[in-house]
Amino acid sequence: MPWRVDPVDSKAGKRPDPYFIWMSEVMLQQTTVAAVKEYFRKFTTIWPTVHDLAAAEDADVMAAWAGLGYYARARNLLKCARVVVNDHGGAFPDSYDTLLTLPGVGPYTAAAVASIAFNRKATVLDGNVERVMARMHDIHDPLPGVKPVLMQYAETFTPNGRAGDYAQAVMDLGATICTPKNPACGICPWRDPCAARVAGTAAELPKKTPKKKTPIRLGYVYVARRDDGAWLLETRPEKGLLGGMLAFPSSDWSDDPTPDPPIDTEWIDSGYEARHTFTHFHLRLKIMTADVANPTSPDRGHFVNHNEFSPTALPTAMRKVFDLIPRRDATIENKAR
Repeated sequence: MPWRVDPVDSKAGKRPDPYFIWMSEVMLQQTTVAAVKEYFRKFTTIWPTVHDLAAAEDADVMAAWAGLGYYARARNLLKCARVVVNDHGGAFPDSYDTLLTLPGVGPYTAAAVASIAFNRKATVLDGNVERVMARMHDIHDPLPGVKPVLMQYAETFTPNGRAGDYAQAVMDLGATICTPKNPACGICPWRDPCAARVAGTAAELPKKTPKKKTPIRLGYVYVARRDDGAWLLETRPEKGLLGGMLAFPSSDWSDDPTPDPPIDTEWIDSGYEARHTFTHFHLRLKIMTADVANPTSPDRGHFVNHNEFSPTALPTAMRKVFDLIPRRDATIENKAR
């Protein structure tokens, strides 16, 4: 992983860059390592220090984050970088309690940065560690209610020395050996003391409270293209889903959405529906399209020239809209040339 320091180097006293550890941990929240690696390399190439990130334009950071999801993380990334620069002289705090005061930094991230970047004794408890602790002690009470108990067990394992190496090791144990399905108990270094292995219950732990049925929300999304090929886009409000992201204008997202076209023109139902799943609901957007003249003044949003527009700057839900619209029609494509 590009943000890590080799254990041998770590034992010899080399410490990882706190900026890199913090950024990787924010990106890794609810996202896989495989997906994060590319984004981490991109961000640290464009903004190699916390000072660079703090000075970045909000729109540039949001565009670079597009596709990684959970966009509040990107907004907090900027807020945190600016607090570190303005209030801490550009140096990340090295204590768990002070790290908790930073925007977007919760108990897990604070513990990960304190232990990995500064070798402070702090207990990490992500999904991988929860699974390891539940199996080590054969805990059958379901998550999330049992989380405080698992934290207590995790604290008993956290060593005074080389806390950062231990934190990464126990997370890797859960990610690569003590996996959700088919745990490789035969090669596990904690095989002998694992109570769930002895009881034969490892594969069914940790238990989770049954999820409620995910609701469905509906909406209209409006894709307007000017006769010179420019696209109508808007920057969504800072608060709320896809906050601060560039997007096609849309209606409210609800059980019974109210049409809210951004231009008074003839809108055509494309016959396509973009579907995307957020954490707490499924979204279905009916795609409405329109061709408009230049000039045209929209009620909201702004036109972006086709040669300045990159669909990669769109969040995943809106990229799905872009991929579905019938823009490949010869008439439309000719207008863009």
